[in-house]
Amino acid sequence: MKRTNFKELLEAGVHFGHLKKKYNPAMAPYVFMERNGIHIIDLNKTVAMIEDAANAMKQIAKSGKKILFVSTKKQAKGVIAETAKALNMPYITERWPGGLLTNFATIRKSIKKMQTIDKMKEEGTFDTLSKRERLQIDRQRAKMELNLGSIVNMTRMPQAIFVVDINKESISIDEANHLGIRTFAMTDTNTNPKLIDFPIPANDDAAKSIECIVSIVGKAVAEGLEERGAEQALKDQEKKEKAKQISQDK
Repeated sequence: MKRTNFKELLEAGVHFGHLKKKYNPAMAPYVFMERNGIHIIDLNKTVAMIEDAANAMKQIAKSGKKILFVSTKKQAKGVIAETAKALNMPYITERWPGGLLTNFATIRKSIKKMQTIDKMKEEGTFDTLSKRERLQIDRQRAKMELNLGSIVNMTRMPQAIFVVDINKESISIDEANHLGIRTFAMTDTNTNPKLIDFPIPANDDAAKSIECIVSIVGKAVAEGLEERGAEQALKDQEKKEKAKQISQDK
């Protein structure tokens, strides 16, 4: 299914790369030309590569696996959080917790600690603590919420990560590559696309460009989830009919 077109990317300024002096030669295959000292990305390549990325992300979502959305940069935080929430996918828009992927068991312990505090509040045992203890625990809980709240439902390792600005989020890319977790990312002209399984040559600085690319992959993930839901509903219906048939045969 075709999800995007050249004009849409052009209007969003996806083709504007960085200044020539910030150029990473590994992006050479995706640079169309240089204009006024700025590299221009070949949008024909972007169209093809975002389709590949979107189709792969759709299949991951359809299989029931999670995709972790990552970007701590100002221009991307809002759209990344909004898109991931709508898809019920985990995301990181604050500081990347070192070892999130490579030391996942320890991160899960911190999340469980958050859940324990919440349970204490629900059951009323929190109120039996001194004022000082409650204050300390509340501060600890707030700090954990900021860094880990958006991944609280990520009970298993994600199948893939989607990243905006791989230079800024290099630790997340390193961890994913170390573990063989599939990587999807917007790759601007100052990045190394060879680090990414599914690079999408695109301007990763302008809010419009980021919104455009995130919207396209978000729709693909939504399609995958929808198809998974439809298949599950069909299976459930077949089970009901089978059970009904067995009951009638008796």
